Amino acid sequence: MAAKETRLVVIIPAHNEAETLSACLESFARQSRQPDQLVVVDDHSSDRTGAIAQAFAETHPWAEVTRNTSSPEHQPGAKVVRSFRHGMQQIKEPFDFIGKFDADIVLPPDYFENVLKAFAEEPELGMCAGQLYIPSASGWVYEAIASRDHIRGPVKCYRASCFEAIGGLRPFMGWDTADVILARFYGFRTRTLPELRVHHLRPTGGAYSKSHARRQGEAFYQLRYDLLLALLASAKMAWQRRNPLLILHHLSGFLKAMFRGGERLLSRKEGRFARQWRWRGVRSRLS
Repeated sequence: MAAKETRLVVIIPAHNEAETLSACLESFARQSRQPDQLVVVDDHSSDRTGAIAQAFAETHPWAEVTRNTSSPEHQPGAKVVRSFRHGMQQIKEPFDFIGKFDADIVLPPDYFENVLKAFAEEPELGMCAGQLYIPSASGWVYEAIASRDHIRGPVKCYRASCFEAIGGLRPFMGWDTADVILARFYGFRTRTLPELRVHHLRPTGGAYSKSHARRQGEAFYQLRYDLLLALLASAKMAWQRRNPLLILHHLSGFLKAMFRGGERLLSRKEGRFARQWRWRGVRSRLS
C-alpha cells in the first residue's frame, strides 16, 4: 500500500497588502515543497491586493482567492483571526498541517521542505516555524521583539492534531501567544528553525499608538497573567521598542480590563498553566 501523502494548506489573510503581496506569493511559488492549497483572503482591501492575488491564482492551480467583507475598524488580533477563519471555509479536504502566514513576508525556497521534515522527525512537535529578519542599514537582522524560540504570528505552522487540540485560533489580541501556551498545555512541543530566515518586509509595531498599547495591556489580562507578570512582560516590550511609556499604557489597559472583568482568552486551568510556564521562563533567564 502506498504511503499517505502529507497535505499542507496555508491561509494568508491580506488587508491592503498590494505593496508586499507579489513578493510574498512568488516566494511560495519558488518553494521546493509547495503547499497543496494556498488560500489568500482579501479582507476588505481598498487597493490592488485582490487583483494581485487573483492574477497569481490564475497561473498557480494550488492557489485561490476569497474575499471577506469585515469591519473596516482596526481590531488587532481579532480581525486577522476572523479573516483566517473565513479562509478555512475554503478548505474542502482534510489536512495534516496548516499554516497561517502574513502577506508581508518572503520565505527561503526550502522553507516548507524543512518545516515538514522537522514535523516528521518529531511526532510531539505541534508548531514549527522559521525566524523573522528585517531590513537594516547593515543588511537583514533578526527582528528582536520576541525570544528566538517564540513562533511569531506571521509564520505559524501547526500539526493538524495540535491545531484541533487548541481549538484553532482565538479572535483576540494575544492569540499568537495563547496558541503557543495552549500547545504546551496539551502536551505538544514548539520549535523554531534558526536556519530558516524569513524576510519580514514590514517590521512589526513601528508606530504603536496609546490605544494599541492599552489593548496589549488588556491582552495580558485576557491571558490571565498576574499583575507582576504583566509588568515584567510590559517592561520587556518597552525595552525592545525603546519606549518606556509603553509600561504606563500597558498597565492602564490591564487594570481597566481587570476592574471591568472582561472576557478571557484562556480558561482558569489554562491560565494557571500559562502563569507557571511564564514564571519558569523568568527564573531560567535570571539564573
